[in-house]
Amino acid sequence: MPIAYLGLGSNLGDRRRNLERAVAQLDGTPGVRVKRVSSFRVTAPFGVQDQPEFLNGAVEIATDLDPTELLAAVKTIEKALGRLPAYRWGPRLIDIDILLYDRLRWESPELTIPHPGILERPFVREPLAELAPERIEELRRDASVPV
Repeated sequence: MPIAYLGLGSNLGDRRRNLERAVAQLDGTPGVRVKRVSSFRVTAPFGVQDQPEFLNGAVEIATDLDPTELLAAVKTIEKALGRLPAYRWGPRLIDIDILLYDRLRWESPELTIPHPGILERPFVREPLAELAPERIEELRRDASVPV
């Protein structure tokens, strides 16, 4: 069963509860089993600075879903938890990003794996490194991965 890593973020409402609900929804998704969850950390907003601080974390999952099915499942969970369409890098109730999916490289208009910017964004890199430090080192060594 493939292993994937997801990034979680929230800066509206009860941020911790939003992330915990996202983890529970992920674990309740057919074809997805949550294996481990990083600690959650408060981080400064990225891109648009004039908004509340985020709470971020990462989740390791085992999944039978292919990347496009996983993306659809993640978007369904975001919507179920109350995420509304907003502007890029704006405030959000919940954000779930596919960071890594096994060692797959994938690029489509909807999804890029590995997720761009992992190494430059501490709010992504640090929770992921807590779960998979070897994967961070692989990304550092592989100059062909978009970061």
